[in-house]
Amino acid sequence: MRTTTRSTAILLLLVAATAACGTSAAQTGDAQPTTGGALTFATAVEPDCLDPAVSARDVTGVINRNIFDSLVRQAPDGSFHPWLAERWETAPDGRAYTFHLRSGVRFHDGTTLDAAAVKATLDHAVDPATESRFAAGLLAAYRSAEVTDASTVTVRLSRPDAALLQTLSTPYLGIQSPRSLRENKDGLCEQPIGSGPFRFVRWEKKVGIDLSRYPDYAWSPSGATHQGPARLDTLRITFVAEDSVRLGSLTSGQVQVSDVPASKARTVQGSAHLLKTEVPGAPYTIFLNSSRDAILADIRVRQALRRAVDLDQLVKSIYFGQNQRAWSPLTPATPLYDDSTRDAFTFDQAEANRLLDEAGWTQRDSAGYRLKDGRRLTLRWPHTAAMERDQRNLIGQGLQSQAKQVGIEIQYTLVDQGTIGDLIGKRALDLFDVSFTRSDPDILRYFFGTKSTLAEGGGNIFGLDIPELDKLLTDGVSTLDPAQRQRIYSDAQRYVVENAVSLPVYVPTSLLGVARHVHGVEFGANATPLFAGAWIAG
Repeated sequence: MRTTTRSTAILLLLVAATAACGTSAAQTGDAQPTTGGALTFATAVEPDCLDPAVSARDVTGVINRNIFDSLVRQAPDGSFHPWLAERWETAPDGRAYTFHLRSGVRFHDGTTLDAAAVKATLDHAVDPATESRFAAGLLAAYRSAEVTDASTVTVRLSRPDAALLQTLSTPYLGIQSPRSLRENKDGLCEQPIGSGPFRFVRWEKKVGIDLSRYPDYAWSPSGATHQGPARLDTLRITFVAEDSVRLGSLTSGQVQVSDVPASKARTVQGSAHLLKTEVPGAPYTIFLNSSRDAILADIRVRQALRRAVDLDQLVKSIYFGQNQRAWSPLTPATPLYDDSTRDAFTFDQAEANRLLDEAGWTQRDSAGYRLKDGRRLTLRWPHTAAMERDQRNLIGQGLQSQAKQVGIEIQYTLVDQGTIGDLIGKRALDLFDVSFTRSDPDILRYFFGTKSTLAEGGGNIFGLDIPELDKLLTDGVSTLDPAQRQRIYSDAQRYVVENAVSLPVYVPTSLLGVARHVHGVEFGANATPLFAGAWIAG
């Protein structure tokens, strides 16, 4: 076995592109950091559950990064550093990782960190009773965790997993108090207990979450900008869905930090610092139901849909250059991104019409929509109000309008959360839109892997079974050779684009408006805002 306290040379070489790291610390000038004070961070979306093993929402990761620590830290450059594990060893065959834990770590309930806590956290994530929506999928290769002694745990895998360290660095696998996992099974969503720089205080639904400084915190990850307890006394996260209200709260001083829609970036630049970083993972994407018997099972219809829409102009007109057009199913900030997919197809409604004619959709009804065997060419696209953030509703309306010009009806319908859950469960939809943050190309397996179903903590909501793509994604995560991994993931990205498996739309950016008297807010590897080092100038 080989020992490392950073990423192995193999994993270091996997980084082909990294997320830029912004920090409000650059604005401090001669001011000196202070301790104390209350900071309020306004965000558009409320989490569904604060048990990190359950939720898949980005906002859950943002909040939980303050509450939970991870075994390792991924830096913005893609390298891995000690955190709760002070060092680790990897078996030559890549099927086992042995972690040696640092001493003196205590959870917010006073429980001591030990190897049994790590095992309990990982076992909880993969337990079907947890109903994980993401963490279980990250641990698809997990077989068991073996406790050697109080400070040593070995994670055993069914196959090599080149993404394991990145997996274990995410807040979705933050280490939980074993006492809480054991004694508070029904309250994990609303009473999270970790060992992070802030501890959970309360959650007022539809209003906000309150956190307080954990004064005993003394185990910051190696390489972190700030070491030791958080500087702030309290951190409050408020949920304000309306962009204008949220940004008005920032400019008026009611909140000190706010996420900022790309289209509104100019409105805050005069009154606040603007921190910006490109998000790794999956771009904002329209996923297509190409399962058997679906209208989009015909590749010609999928190709026609993407030819029918002028995405270049649509993205430019909505985001004014803050977000760029996406081409690949990965963002450029994701390791092993392949730029060869750029300009793979063009806006060409004449070609879209030709493809639809070739596919047999030759007739038109009185509304101008295409027909085949008496059936209208209709694509169902339900969405919720939360999915309209960042003006994505304008993307939906634009696609709907331009698709109609070639005879495709898109039913872009606003529904409630319960309804969309039912539709997804019945697979009674043709389009589904989402972006997803992860600084590893294995995010592709989450969406396109045959076994990455909702029941297994994956995001393959249409149950797609594409053997050639599935093999690429399985080989990619199982291969430890960096050059081979690059080839595999390049092939996978090209396969998705060439076969119109999905429709990438734009590359999200994480934008934060930060009041000018607030310093030390920065982005982590997954474009997650970090508040442990934040402070307020007098």
